[in-house]
Amino acid sequence: MAERSIRIDLATQCLELHEGGSLLRSYPVSTAKNGAGERDGSECTPRGRHRIEQKIGDDAEAGAVFAGRVATGEICTAACYDAEPERDWILTRILWLGGCEPGRNQGGSVDTQARYIYIHGCPDALPLGVPGSHGCIRMRNTDVIEVYDRVEVGCPVEIVEGEP
Repeated sequence: MAERSIRIDLATQCLELHEGGSLLRSYPVSTAKNGAGERDGSECTPRGRHRIEQKIGDDAEAGAVFAGRVATGEICTAACYDAEPERDWILTRILWLGGCEPGRNQGGSVDTQARYIYIHGCPDALPLGVPGSHGCIRMRNTDVIEVYDRVEVGCPVEIVEGEP
């Protein structure tokens, strides 16, 4: 089987799942409201070559709420979201990213994994296709389950700003 990879385009707010050289599927996402950047504390989405370091939430229900990468036992409903719309909701599955480029997105104050940058599910009420996150890549819960089930730890992830 050909290697699967993920490409996230910050300009189009799109995540593409590839196998070999072929596009399998594309999904709308929401990346950082603050734009692209690698610095710790910037709440920006880091660019460059990454890989999936850890997969969390194997059998979690769609809408399961995570805090500190641990399921809380809550399920995010419309009422839960309406009660806390400013909460940074991390739902359903977590694909924890690690940078592969020392000095750019790996190590020191630019370390993607130490910044807890994930691909994760979000409440249905949050818009996709526009920047809005705190640095992570948000997806619809059904979409993040699909991607999660189709990739493995070590899967390459490239985050670009509109390059081909």
